[in-house]
This record gives sequence, C-alpha cells and structure tokens, in this order.
Amino acid sequence: MTRKSSPVLKQSRIIALLVTAMFLGSCATVPVTGRSQLNIVPASSMLSLSNEQYNEFLRKNKRSQNSVETARVKRVGRKLKTAVEQYFRQRGLYSELRNYSWEFNLIENKSPNAWCMPGGKIVVYTGILPYTKTDAGLSVVMAHEIAHAVAKHGNERMSQMLLTQMGGMALSSALQSSPKKTRSLWLTAFGVGSQVALVLPYSRLHEYEADKIGLIFMAMAGYNPNEAVSFWQRMSKSSKGGKPPEFLSTHPSDASRIRQIRNAIPDAMKYYKK
Repeated sequence: MTRKSSPVLKQSRIIALLVTAMFLGSCATVPVTGRSQLNIVPASSMLSLSNEQYNEFLRKNKRSQNSVETARVKRVGRKLKTAVEQYFRQRGLYSELRNYSWEFNLIENKSPNAWCMPGGKIVVYTGILPYTKTDAGLSVVMAHEIAHAVAKHGNERMSQMLLTQMGGMALSSALQSSPKKTRSLWLTAFGVGSQVALVLPYSRLHEYEADKIGLIFMAMAGYNPNEAVSFWQRMSKSSKGGKPPEFLSTHPSDASRIRQIRNAIPDAMKYYKK
C-alpha cells in the first residue's frame, strides 16, 4: 500500500526543487580563478545599491583630514585600479568592469579594517594604517578588498542570504517588502562596519581566494607580493586577549593564511614589475 505524501511534505519538495533549479540556473564563474559560484542578483542591481549604500556611509562617517595618508590611499588605489583593468583587459574580461566607478576614501575610525563594494567603492579605516605602514603594505589590504569585489564574493554571499533567509526573493522585491532587513544583509555581505563578524560558511574560501587574486593585482601595480607576509605577521601580533581585531575576525588563522600566501607568492611574482 502506497502512502500519500502530506501537503507539507509536498510543499517542502516543491521548494527544494525550485531552489535546486534556481541554483543550477544561476551559477556564475569567478572571473580570475574560474571557480563556480551562486549568483542570483543582477549586476545592475548590485551596482545601484552599492552606490546608494556607499554614499550613505560617507554621509554618516568622517573622512580623514590627514592629507598625507589620504593621498597615500588614493595613490595606491589608482595604481591598483590600473592593474586590475589591465589584467581583465588582457583576458578579454574587461566588460566585467565596464560600469565600475572607482572611489578610494580614508575614514576616521580606530578599527583596523577596510572593505570594497561592487563598482570599486573602497573604504580604508585609519585604524589599519599602523599595520600597513607603507604604500606596499597598504596595497596588500586594498588589493585584497578589490579582489573580493571583482571575484563577486559579496554577490555570492548576498545570493546565499536571499535564498536562506528570504526564500530566494529577488533583491528588488526584498528591498520593497523588507528594506531594513535587506540592507542589513547587504552590509553583512560586504563586511561594512560592525556587520563584518556576521558571515557565511564559505567566508574562508573567499578569503583565501581574495588573498591569491590580491597578490597578483598588487604585483601588477608594482608592489612586491612578499610584503603580504610582513603585513599579516604584524596583524597577527595585534590580537589582544586572544581576540583578533575586526579585520581578522572572519578570516583564516594567521598561520594558515601566511602559509597559503607563501605558497601563492611564486605565481604572483611572475606579474611583479619594479
């Protein structure tokens, strides 16, 4: 005798099938590494919301008045921008950056942190400068954050959160029905402010990927990739009471990260031009 499935069970199966279909139909490829990733959010929507959220952040936060360090951030940012565009152009991927409108800002904040939204919207906090020290040290951080953006890690995490927390709802629909929650998910996805600690399971994969890609970008910009080891060693010593600083809170262990970076440096050095 065959048992009939309950309405609830049928509904669960239908939802599972819909999610599976959405996943299979929404796979994208990381531009640099070739890894497959989930991406159900249109690039146009990501860029539009990025501009909105970035401008709102700048209105609510004070830009640094230190002209020397501000100039450093913009100088390093411009070199990395040129390197990224060159890398993508050489590989026929420049269309991925077509709607980028790069910005580099230094914000007064004691937290040792930095982030980059889609479209090249970058913020560096003054609290990380004691660890970067030089242009090369700063390039480690900025290249890493740019790598997150061009690898569309934020898009991937936003897609995962829309699926798991909002039933696969489209970003535009989510903003209309639950604007506050959706914007909170956005800040979480891009590590903005205190939300950086709330991450998804694949964050360590994203970190290793951003490290590897970032090394190539900084090398092409004229910065020695070996500086990445020195920077992360300085950051690892900054932990107090066993608790890592905000920038490290979602990242792999120091030893694992430095080991992975050392392994990736030989390949990055192929791109290094003094």
